[in-house]
Amino acid sequence: MRDCDYLIVGAGSAGCVLAARLSEDPAVSVVLLEAGGSDRSLIVRMPTALSMPMNSRRFNWGFQTDPEPGLNGRTLDCPRGLGLGGSSSINGMVYVRGHAEDINQWEAAGAAGWNYAACLPYYQRAETWYRGADQYRGGSGPLGVCAGNDMKLNPLYQAFINAGLEAGYPGTDDCNGFQQEGFGQMHMTVDKGLRASASHAYLAPVRDRKNLRIITGTLVKRVLLEGDRALGVEYEKDGNVFECYARGEVILSAGAIGSPTLLQRSGIGPPGVLEAAGVAVTHPLAGVGRNLQDHLEVYFQHRCREPISLNSRLGLWSKFGIGLRWLLFKDGLGATNHFESCAFIRSRRGIRSPDIQYHFLPGAMRYDGRAAFKGHGFQVHVGPNKPLSRGAVSILSDDARQHPRVLFNYLSAEQDRRDWRSCIHLTREIIGQEALDRFRGEEIAPGKLINSDAQIDQWVRENVESAYHPSCTCKIGSDDDTQAVLDADCRVRGVSQLRVIDSSVFPTITNGNLNAPTIMLAERAADLVSGKTLLPPSNAPVWLDPAWRDQQRASNPQRSVPAQPGEGA
Repeated sequence: MRDCDYLIVGAGSAGCVLAARLSEDPAVSVVLLEAGGSDRSLIVRMPTALSMPMNSRRFNWGFQTDPEPGLNGRTLDCPRGLGLGGSSSINGMVYVRGHAEDINQWEAAGAAGWNYAACLPYYQRAETWYRGADQYRGGSGPLGVCAGNDMKLNPLYQAFINAGLEAGYPGTDDCNGFQQEGFGQMHMTVDKGLRASASHAYLAPVRDRKNLRIITGTLVKRVLLEGDRALGVEYEKDGNVFECYARGEVILSAGAIGSPTLLQRSGIGPPGVLEAAGVAVTHPLAGVGRNLQDHLEVYFQHRCREPISLNSRLGLWSKFGIGLRWLLFKDGLGATNHFESCAFIRSRRGIRSPDIQYHFLPGAMRYDGRAAFKGHGFQVHVGPNKPLSRGAVSILSDDARQHPRVLFNYLSAEQDRRDWRSCIHLTREIIGQEALDRFRGEEIAPGKLINSDAQIDQWVRENVESAYHPSCTCKIGSDDDTQAVLDADCRVRGVSQLRVIDSSVFPTITNGNLNAPTIMLAERAADLVSGKTLLPPSNAPVWLDPAWRDQQRASNPQRSVPAQPGEGA
């Protein structure tokens, strides 16, 4: 296999960005290796078909957790994207950057330089926001972002927002701009009616570059090392084993499951894990695979008293009509993920920024698209987004085809259990507001009999599901952090010419879906890799509730009082 300057493993949300940005320089050569195949499929491109690629073995690695002790021993699915675009080709297309405080927490945890002011310009560089650029949003980036049908096709979206306002929470005009906290519209990576995956946004426009080679169907077995230097990788394709060498750097962008397992198979990781798997320790690094974090969520479901929900659109003929309109015009119900309103709230006083997220759906159904019950309904997907529980990813052998052990240790922290109780009570209060009286029928889940702490704890253990946001398993950290895998430039500590760039590098999980911050991270990391001058930091203000220390919410929040990230206790 011929040499290249940059060898990237994984064509997901980060890998596609890196391949496109690094190959902008015609003087360098880039090779992008992807285990899966093409993403050319109607079920990938049509936004409303979002559950189909995730449930297809063609596009999903199909990882599962070990039995989770905090969930009564339940085993949960942990889907990860397989194919060009990675998880951005199978996700729900929700575009949430996270709160400014989430990014500032990275720097506080030892990721020097990774703060909101430094990162906002890269969010902007990545994006074309359909309403145009401003001091928060981008207007000319590869990634198309919109608000679906702007809530025009169902009154339930606005009713949910109004309920939040009646409950005393603020409204927000842009949850990815000045103010995340509050109730407002949800944004999505949909571009002119098509899923805006990282492959669609970044790879498709540059695939003809002579200095970029994309090789699909490659199963990378290990990183090739010479002492403490990475030379390339060994991979299998079509039953044959090849080696590919990098003159410059090897970059792992295989995701929060793939990147740590690839390091471990290469002898880089916790010695106990490697020895148990029969892998010789070439470079002990305790944090590889540790610090695993995720979001959990439940479906809070009600019957709807009016026949206006998506449940009426699940029949064969209705789906045919939606699909035909989308094929002809790329609009209508086929061009949205249906999560068009949302909310971000704080679970209690004394915390600076939101830690609970709501996705509102004007229908009651499971993630596979099947109705939850007969008749009409609506639901919110909700859960605390800043868990303290930590898990781990560990290889069981050096066989790249064997899935690793994945254990999140969900709900192992007492604070996480308390946050879930608050979440259920707060959600009931919001849905019980007058704005939803016209529509609100019987509470199906959790059900009106689930009230006490013990009942809520049990119901959550039995019904909670992953929101599919695994992250933080190769974290950036300071020199004195024994669990830090990477330095602030995403370089593997103690190994030259080797970086990890994907959601595994986050020190802590963000308050929201992970695609947007992963793309931002790769945009900024591309400049670090190529040695370019970083974009100047932004001075755009960010709203914090001025009384966050003393109250969980305010009936009349003072939106005119901005606060810079980092101010206050």
